[in-house]
Amino acid sequence: MELHRYKDRATQMQHLADLTVAALASALAEKERATLAVPGGTTPAPYFEALTKSDLDWSEVTILLTDERFVPVTSDRSNARLLKQHLLTGNVEKATFIPYYRNDTSPDGLPDVLDPVLTPHLPLDFCVLGMGADMHTASIFPGADRLSEALSLDGKHIVLPMRAPGALEPRLTLTAPVLRAAGEIHLLITGPEKLAALNEAQNLNDWQKAPVLAVLQREHDVHVHYAD
Repeated sequence: MELHRYKDRATQMQHLADLTVAALASALAEKERATLAVPGGTTPAPYFEALTKSDLDWSEVTILLTDERFVPVTSDRSNARLLKQHLLTGNVEKATFIPYYRNDTSPDGLPDVLDPVLTPHLPLDFCVLGMGADMHTASIFPGADRLSEALSLDGKHIVLPMRAPGALEPRLTLTAPVLRAAGEIHLLITGPEKLAALNEAQNLNDWQKAPVLAVLQREHDVHVHYAD
């Protein structure tokens, strides 16, 4: 794990956007399409907006969410809605975005629907993750109903539904082996509470209690971007 500290969040978000564009451009120099996975929540909104100002050929990029709430895009809790507002605009509007929510399929039926759709876009070229104060990442939560399955490096699914204590609705998450296989992984955190959680996760050294370790403890470097 490599920790990058920034003087402020604006610098943090812009630098991560610059790294993203450079990595995707490098990937596109070697193949026809590249895949970017991004988190939901409000923290990455400035990062998304910085990406919209880049001159990358976004028509050759597929964008996935690392996780999603099982709510329609009209809900203010939808991560897809957040992306449509902050990322899928300007030049980035040309990208291919694959949403996870389906109004005709239950959360438990979605792996069989989504896995074949997502397979052609793997491995991820660039993956940005968030982390909660409870040390979850994507929607791989401590105490979730399918936690062990989501963490299993022998798991067969790309996406799994997750129900977790305190979550208001079922979640959909990319699984640990999919996240770990990304060409680059970048963890975006802000505020002292998240930095303390990161330190606690490392001290615990237990994937069940600190699922973020499933991506931090991979063979290749993971870059952590922190600003107060």
